Amino acid sequence: MSSPLLQSPGAVAADAPDQEVAAHYGEPSQEQRALEGGTAFVDRSNRGVVRVSGPDRLSWLHSLLSQRLDGLRPFEPTEALLLSPNGHIEHDLFLVDDGEAVWAHVEPGTAPGLVGFLDRMRFMLRVEVADASGEFALITGPPGGGGAGGGGLAWPDASGTETRIVPRSEGFPDGLRPAGLWAYEALRIAAYRPRFGIDTDHRTIPHEVGLIETAVHLSKGCYRGQETVARVHNLGRPPRRLVFLHLDGSVDRLPAQGDPVEIPGGRAVGTVGSSARHHELGPIALALVKRNVPVDAELLAGGIAAAQEVVVSPDTGANAQIDLRRRPVNRG
Repeated sequence: MSSPLLQSPGAVAADAPDQEVAAHYGEPSQEQRALEGGTAFVDRSNRGVVRVSGPDRLSWLHSLLSQRLDGLRPFEPTEALLLSPNGHIEHDLFLVDDGEAVWAHVEPGTAPGLVGFLDRMRFMLRVEVADASGEFALITGPPGGGGAGGGGLAWPDASGTETRIVPRSEGFPDGLRPAGLWAYEALRIAAYRPRFGIDTDHRTIPHEVGLIETAVHLSKGCYRGQETVARVHNLGRPPRRLVFLHLDGSVDRLPAQGDPVEIPGGRAVGTVGSSARHHELGPIALALVKRNVPVDAELLAGGIAAAQEVVVSPDTGANAQIDLRRRPVNRG
């Protein structure tokens, strides 16, 4: 459903898959600064909300997803993946248990498919799965809610912000200006955080995009796709790696999702995912490139000159002890 904020003066709808919320409200740079400074919120009500209730919910989800969930404490946020049998990422879930149910938010349009899969896997267990997207929405803003409700269903998010599930009937926060999705996306990209379906494709495995760090428990019991995770971690290295790109600021456009990443001479070595204009860093992007691309290689992203920063090391996997590079989070 389209957000009512799209009727606000100056509101411009975002591109798919986010066309139901605003990209900006006429002042993209100021909105981004306000969001980072804690005086704005972002309407992310296009994201799906899934609720799993019942006494067996945590042990059941533990058996299906990549994260350890059987001991998840109430109001402790976490991230988990639903993988294909071959270890490819099918859903990226951000989870909180409120003591009675597990709540998850997922990418726009993906909740019905996720609910359908989970419903088929219930068998005789005491769980109930529901798509709650029509009744609940996501708002991202200052930590502590910023007027967006006082409940505990919240996740720390990009660059010091916080995402919270609120009833749609509650409306939007008082005392904060609305910032468009462009503001949130710029902070997310600058924090090196990949987005499922934008920075990933149907072949992406967790090691390639750094989700081993946040969404996978490497010593839990069996789950779908675990064999691939274990094999890459213990024996091999992923074929691709996530990189952060500083783009040539003299060009008046950004590369599009899916544009080729090339090395001089025209040889394609990857694809562009997200891109944005950051109020301090300028034009930036995330991309998936072949693992063996030299870390100091100059690149072209959709024809735009780009310098890379390593996010996922070429040595990730094969039991290499790698600390993923993450941009420091500004909590001020």
